[in-house]
Amino acid sequence: MKQVTLGTTGFDIVPLVFGGNVFGWTIDEKTSFDILDTFVDLGFNAIDTADVYSAWAPGNKGGESETIIGNWLTARPGMRDKVKLFTKVGADLGQPGKKGLSKKWIIQAVDESLSRLKTDHIDLYFSHWPDEETPYEETLSAYQELLKQGKILSIGASNLNAAQLGKSITAAKTHHLPAYQVLQPEYNLFDRDGFNSELQTLCLKENIGVVTYYSLASGFLSGKYRTKDDLSKSARGEGIAKYLNAKGERILTALDHIAEQHNAEPAQVALAWLIAEKAVTAPIASATKRTHVENFRKAIELSLTAQELALLTEAGKA
Repeated sequence: MKQVTLGTTGFDIVPLVFGGNVFGWTIDEKTSFDILDTFVDLGFNAIDTADVYSAWAPGNKGGESETIIGNWLTARPGMRDKVKLFTKVGADLGQPGKKGLSKKWIIQAVDESLSRLKTDHIDLYFSHWPDEETPYEETLSAYQELLKQGKILSIGASNLNAAQLGKSITAAKTHHLPAYQVLQPEYNLFDRDGFNSELQTLCLKENIGVVTYYSLASGFLSGKYRTKDDLSKSARGEGIAKYLNAKGERILTALDHIAEQHNAEPAQVALAWLIAEKAVTAPIASATKRTHVENFRKAIELSLTAQELALLTEAGKA
């Protein structure tokens, strides 16, 4: 399977990253192992998670996703060398001091993540959310220390706008600190504000890799949610109601048309559109069934024409 270089990280990935937010939430550990096995067996090699996943599920407190991935790695000798692990720090874990991007918390949080993941290094460590109370140079100095120690191999940021990313780059240059190498924004056919043209231009200029989250708009772009009655099909249904409008209908119509031309599924077409975007390195997508993972491979192999890409782009405009 083809691979792409992820920004300036120095490593290559297959251009689709598994989203580990489902582990310990919509699928249990046994199913998670099966999904991960299928993912790697098909040739994929990058997994994204976070320390806070999946704290929102009843009975959870955060760290469940990392724990499941760590257990899977332990149960699969040699697997750690086959995959790149991405995780994040900064979200509110609901405990005193366990949030934000202060140096003190990052130094503590990375060890907690490493322990759950049962590994000695994280390939790509993200700042999960902006932290207005902590200077960029403090956060980046923490990462500099962790990079020197080998606990992390590269750094990224999630949910930064162009102004914030620009300030982080300036801080890195001014204080001779490592700069963010990868950005993780919300971006898909429907939601485009999180990775607007200004931010895309900056990432291209600075050679910052981009891995998009909510790449299938919480599953809406799979085409299985078309009416309010469909929302009960999944635990994520509540968050999909916002897509049931004229814009969403236009997008699904375009996806249906192009999918039919290629004997493909709407989700495959939606992911193929992202993969074809110049500023996007790879979309992140989750799966709860083997068939979903098989769709990922088909999405990578799907080649859309310039006219088809333009049709999709136009359908998703406000």
